[in-house]
Amino acid sequence: MLIYFLIISGITAIVTIYDKRAAKKHPRHRVPEAALLLLAFVGGSLAEFLVMLCIRHKTRHKRFMLGLPLIMLLHIGLGYLFLFTI
Repeated sequence: MLIYFLIISGITAIVTIYDKRAAKKHPRHRVPEAALLLLAFVGGSLAEFLVMLCIRHKTRHKRFMLGLPLIMLLHIGLGYLFLFTI
């Protein structure tokens, strides 16, 4: 499970950085917001949130600045249920 989160976090960080660079140089080659949120939902929320803060990308978008912490809380809750109810 840890290896999965490391891989998805790495992919999410790379895609987020790519989107930031595309925003500056090639606006037509942007990563859709839905794809960024999907990466967060499948396990990259912490990585995406930290990268976005570090590179100042989408920090004015409420969808990301509120949504990513909510997704992280969902992951924590699901992890708790998985670890302590099985």
